[in-house]
Amino acid sequence: MLRRLSPVQPDSFAFTPANLEWAYAQMSKYPEGRQQSAIIPVLWRAQEQEGWLSRPAIEYCAELLGMPYIRALEVATFYFMFQLQPVGSVANIQICGTTTCMICGAEDLIAVCKRKIAPAPHTLSADGKFSWEEVECLGACTNAPMAQIGKDYYEDLTPARLEELIDAFSAGQVPLPGPQNGRFSSEPLGGPIALAHLKGQGDSLNASAALARDIGETVKRIDGTEVPILTKWLRNPEAAVDDQTGVDTAPEAEPRPSEGVPVDATGITAQEAQAASAARPVSDRNPAGIRGIEEAEQKDETTDR
Repeated sequence: MLRRLSPVQPDSFAFTPANLEWAYAQMSKYPEGRQQSAIIPVLWRAQEQEGWLSRPAIEYCAELLGMPYIRALEVATFYFMFQLQPVGSVANIQICGTTTCMICGAEDLIAVCKRKIAPAPHTLSADGKFSWEEVECLGACTNAPMAQIGKDYYEDLTPARLEELIDAFSAGQVPLPGPQNGRFSSEPLGGPIALAHLKGQGDSLNASAALARDIGETVKRIDGTEVPILTKWLRNPEAAVDDQTGVDTAPEAEPRPSEGVPVDATGITAQEAQAASAARPVSDRNPAGIRGIEEAEQKDETTDR
């Protein structure tokens, strides 16, 4: 399928300061001169900020990563997750139309979108708030039919419920994602069978729906301030005591030998294990005499057998 850029384009694009910081963080995953490897996440953040990918956004991302415009355009036009046409200011509704959802009523959901939003996909509604499209499998087959609205899944849908969701979003509300028929997640419709005794324990929402509730970004345009920017790959943790560098950088206070010290209220001691084995090279880090102790214990075990 040939995908072209929209004939309607904004004059310019720029990341928000927080999104630009996030983009630089993604670039730091790669060696110097290989920043173009971050093209997909950087394009995706541009789409999350604006709702769709315009030509100025694609060119901005290419310049940021030091790559030719055409290379960034190739990526944007290849992957269908990138929206090349303007989407609704409130939400773009993606109806799963693959086998399970189709059997369970996806065509009825599409009919609702055609009636309430626009007759054709990738077309803005009259008020500009919504757009819709049919997509391939979104991997929620147990909860068919379903739709992705913004960033989250709305599952176990009926035409009536989808209409209610559209009306709620239009009124400025953000209905809770997840199953819309009372299911917790993807357990059988008649109720859970495995681990049924856990029903009712913990959060009333499954992990995905709870995260959507807590962060509150289901249909929000992302400006980069929603969650902390993490760069775990830049951390340089201290080497383990038995690392192979020959340098012990672990704090001297841990682990603390506590042989003979009574257990605490939790029943745990901070005792240092006398770890050594014939498979490990001899090291001056081993407790004194541990080799002899182990050999004696192994001889005793052999004798007992």
